Amino acid sequence: MITAKIAAYTLPVLPYPADALEPVISEETLTNHHGKHFAAYVNNLNKLIPGSEYEGLLVEEIVQQAADGPIYNNAGQVMNHRLYFEQFVPVSQYKAPGRRLLNAINYTFGSMEIFKKQMVDAAMNVFGSGWVWLAVDTEGRMQIVKEAGGGNPWRRGLTPLLGIDCWEHSWYLDYAFDKAAHYNGLWEVMNWEVVENRLPL
Repeated sequence: MITAKIAAYTLPVLPYPADALEPVISEETLTNHHGKHFAAYVNNLNKLIPGSEYEGLLVEEIVQQAADGPIYNNAGQVMNHRLYFEQFVPVSQYKAPGRRLLNAINYTFGSMEIFKKQMVDAAMNVFGSGWVWLAVDTEGRMQIVKEAGGGNPWRRGLTPLLGIDCWEHSWYLDYAFDKAAHYNGLWEVMNWEVVENRLPL
């Protein structure tokens, strides 16, 4: 994942049209989430990094090394949102999980349905704003990890595979107080191929 030093951080282009995830995620929510919230974290990081000890580092390196504070929070959110938006696919292009990923999930959680329920339950129990991740350790063991704020399990030496954004801006416009409906709907637009490709070899 870590490859080269960089001069500035950029907002990735969405890999699908802004309306491609409807009705699970509306065009309005996606546009605001990506073009405003995600963009703000990228801009903030570009303002905070020059002259710091983290200048030239990849976001992944900053997340590993930075102390809690503005630099860590914004770097974490840049990493989180990049992984988040990459993991979706238009409803019309949805495909079932591949065998390698499915076997790993079944081995750890018992079934895909149990895994999904545990992920949604964890997201429902995040206090305030944060994230829930499916992550894997260096031994290939999967676990569900809750992170406050802009945290990412990469900081703990885990590889993030799939994330649920529990911040209100990811769901409130579409679902008001029924955030469980949003979390459960995400499975309909999950790009399991992307998730499987994040598994360490």
